Amino acid sequence: MKLEISSLSNGLTIITDPMAGLESAALGVWVGTGSRNETPAQMGISHMLEHMAFKGTSTRSARQIAEEIEAVGGYLNAYTSREQTAFHARVLKSDVALGLTLIADILTASVYDAAELERERQVVLQEIGQAHDTPDDIIFDHLQSVIYRGQALGWPILGEAATVLAFRPDDLRLYAGQRYRAEGMTLVSSGAVAHDEIVALASEKFAALPTGGAGAFEKARYIGGDMRVDEDLEQAHIAYAFPGISARDPDFYTSQLYAMVLGGGMSSRLFQEVREKRGLCYSIYAFTNNFQDGGFTGIYVGTSEKDAGEVSAVIAGEMEAMTAAISDAELARAKAQFKSSLLMGLERPGTRSESIAGQIFALGRVQPVTEIVERIEAVDVENVKRFARFTMQAPSIAALGPVGRLESHAKFSARFSPRDKMHAAE
Repeated sequence: MKLEISSLSNGLTIITDPMAGLESAALGVWVGTGSRNETPAQMGISHMLEHMAFKGTSTRSARQIAEEIEAVGGYLNAYTSREQTAFHARVLKSDVALGLTLIADILTASVYDAAELERERQVVLQEIGQAHDTPDDIIFDHLQSVIYRGQALGWPILGEAATVLAFRPDDLRLYAGQRYRAEGMTLVSSGAVAHDEIVALASEKFAALPTGGAGAFEKARYIGGDMRVDEDLEQAHIAYAFPGISARDPDFYTSQLYAMVLGGGMSSRLFQEVREKRGLCYSIYAFTNNFQDGGFTGIYVGTSEKDAGEVSAVIAGEMEAMTAAISDAELARAKAQFKSSLLMGLERPGTRSESIAGQIFALGRVQPVTEIVERIEAVDVENVKRFARFTMQAPSIAALGPVGRLESHAKFSARFSPRDKMHAAE
């Protein structure tokens, strides 16, 4: 990557990532605010604001926004996470100015019309209902709520029906005014782009952004516990979690490789032991969630009611085994997976721009690819075993479906012998 970085006078950061030979570009604005920035009464407002940004501005109706981007074969969308909200476009080289203009318009001139809000409120309520009807999706909201009980980081990104029904246009305007500020935003463009042209356009189109940052949020506290919802489903959906680390932690890459060895693919320990050897599930995998100031290591499994009682014991056993022995071959496969995913992603402008924005928010800088590869390669077996020992504490469980045979939280916790609770990197 040959990045160029500038800042406007209002504090907006602009990063361009030109890619030779491309005839298209991915561009977007990442806002450093998400659901963890909300108060209880605001639960879901970040997501609602994302929706309402497309519902009309002082210069364009919702239909005009859709027609303008699609008239040039482009794509305009957005998403909300717990720490960021992103507004992004994919366009041909000749239409970069249009894509940036539309993003700027929805970020600086949205009107939050009351009639549009009433219609979009119903859309979001349908989205909430759909999430609750998708057990292998909603289970992760349940897990997050257990881990970060009583904290905004544990609330559902979509919000709840009661809060969504209460939002008024002035609530959206107030939240946007407080959170959508130039110093808390990063504009990233990858592909067929030229830095000077992007900066000139941004200087004009984003001049109306208020100065200042996105504001503070409550520090993440892993609390953990147990949540079970007994429902008449074909499968029991079970998610486990253990204390993890932040995206800024020196052991970040160790944590990623640990999750890959444990449950990152068909050759992983959990897939081989739980699915291939014992036939206890169709789907099982491990993952990490890393926030700015904390995180967790997680495992998901979908299993039958009759096998739910055995799954927890097998998972605990595989985690225990990783504290004692990990082969060089296992770690080498995990490194190959990680590096291939990283390098393949560099071929896609959208993936590159999203990665750049994520690193800016997490680290305050963009790591060269060579540095990332070096840090991956520097992780050895002893590093991963040490991280494995670090995870052997304070398990959390969220379960949905026929969960009556799933062993108790107390019994599962007892499978994890007392460990040194030192930070993984120490």
